Amino acid sequence: MRIRRWLPVAWVMLISLGSIAGATGLDESLEAHARAIHQRVLKLDSHVDVLLPSTPEQLWAPGHESRADLGKLRAGGIGAVAFAIAVGPGPRTAEGYAEARLEADAKLEAIRQFVKDAAADAQLALSAADVERIHRTGRIAVIESFLNARSIGTDPGRIDELYRSGVRLFGFVHAGNNDFADSSRPTGEPREEHHGLSPLGQKAVARLNHLGVIIDVSQLTPAGVRQVLALSKAPVVASHSAVRALVDSPRNLSDEELEAIGAHDGVVQVTAFNSYLVRRPADYRDRVRDVRIRYGLTADYPDTAIGTLQGSAALPAERLEAFQGDIRALFPKATVRDYVDHIDYIVKRIGIDHVGIGSDFNHGAGIVGFDDESQAFNVTLELVRRGYTEPQIAKIWGRNFLRVFRGVEAVSKQLRSGAQFTSRASASGPSSLHRAAPGHPS
Repeated sequence: MRIRRWLPVAWVMLISLGSIAGATGLDESLEAHARAIHQRVLKLDSHVDVLLPSTPEQLWAPGHESRADLGKLRAGGIGAVAFAIAVGPGPRTAEGYAEARLEADAKLEAIRQFVKDAAADAQLALSAADVERIHRTGRIAVIESFLNARSIGTDPGRIDELYRSGVRLFGFVHAGNNDFADSSRPTGEPREEHHGLSPLGQKAVARLNHLGVIIDVSQLTPAGVRQVLALSKAPVVASHSAVRALVDSPRNLSDEELEAIGAHDGVVQVTAFNSYLVRRPADYRDRVRDVRIRYGLTADYPDTAIGTLQGSAALPAERLEAFQGDIRALFPKATVRDYVDHIDYIVKRIGIDHVGIGSDFNHGAGIVGFDDESQAFNVTLELVRRGYTEPQIAKIWGRNFLRVFRGVEAVSKQLRSGAQFTSRASASGPSSLHRAAPGHPS
């Protein structure tokens, strides 16, 4: 009788063990399938910052490493990466512009040095065709991008210098307005200083179209995004943005902005920046206030990511690092699932042709499962888990961005030839910005 009583239990246990084994086999099969896809598709990251010796330690990976060094790029199978000649906010004075220019020049030199040091593994790409050609050779295509016109002051002629230096992706703003456009995160200046683009910014759109430089609308105000789309004859990208309907941050894009970018044949590249992917806790502001008081800072602060750090620059180096760590610890950590939620949302809202990946590594980005370029496979695996096909994953990982790149080049060719323009949509020692890119005529 005891044996009979245990038979049903044993049978259930056997079935359960079989189910577990089957599930494990299924997981292994799914992972193998995802790895095969990951190996075959071109993987392009449209926004990675450049680290300098002066870059604050909290932006480095543990061990004072880049999140996008050659080893990590290779480990993640990244085939193309856009390194950003980016500067932050600062004074709009002759001295401030000069300082920003020096930083931009140093970052350009760092990109060139990376390509030189990794000549067997990387090459500068000046066109969409270059990206694909370099990828076919097994090397990494390096695209020079630009962020924050503060480093060019009030001189739109510097845009031509950037182009001759190899820049093929141009973002108007970072935190803080500049003389070309308003930022979605102003830093003390009027929120609507230019009501989008200034006259300089409007002229810049035409010049960028003419040259064949992709316009990056990340970090612009909604008015700025609308104006770029109204003026640009070529499609655009948002090189490192996320979805405002999921996380209400001024850095994220509203449904209206997403739809407008999609209608313009553009692409939204999703950032792996923690605070733009998950909602902050209800008591977050109070907890930040407590931390600030503990470090002797004012209790009141602007309710923005940058605002939480207001006044902290005056802290001694060790206390500053500890303070920044304590502030970061208050925010929940996003995961790859949260990340792909934003991709899913964009796909459902504006279609598979209008989404991509732009990590923002080396400037604060990094989430559980995608903390540096070596972990890129985890994004592919999550996409496969959600039912995305290989052609769809190929679009997300790079083909959509390259479509925009080709479209921008096609518009430039038309404008340079003087032909009547027919469509604004796409057709499916260098230490100074003055110097031309290798192999490119000045």
